[in-house]
Amino acid sequence: QVQLVESGGGLAQAGGSLKLSCVASGSLDPINTMGWYRQAPGSERELVASITSGLTPTYSDSVKGRFTISRDLATHTVNLQMNGLKPEDTAVYSCNYNTIIMRSRYDYWGQGTQVTVSS
Repeated sequence: QVQLVESGGGLAQAGGSLKLSCVASGSLDPINTMGWYRQAPGSERELVASITSGLTPTYSDSVKGRFTISRDLATHTVNLQMNGLKPEDTAVYSCNYNTIIMRSRYDYWGQGTQVTVSS
């Protein structure tokens, strides 16, 4: 089992910044991907950004150039620096840890943290 503890989030004005952090613990596989997904009311959950244990990042087109994902392998932490926030970034953001074992993907989720951007 993997446990994910998130911190950060909250309220920001349009154009402002927020930072999300997530710490993983438990039975961690050395090859994994950590990242952030978000879900706005009435919308499907979508990938915001992810980063592999080889430190390769992936971003959704909607956040490229505004958000930066990073991770500290030693502390099993992933961070999401969100700059240039827009009202459409408002959503519940959830930390994700996933690994592939024997061609099966295993996903673990944090409890979610609210990000609200006012115009």
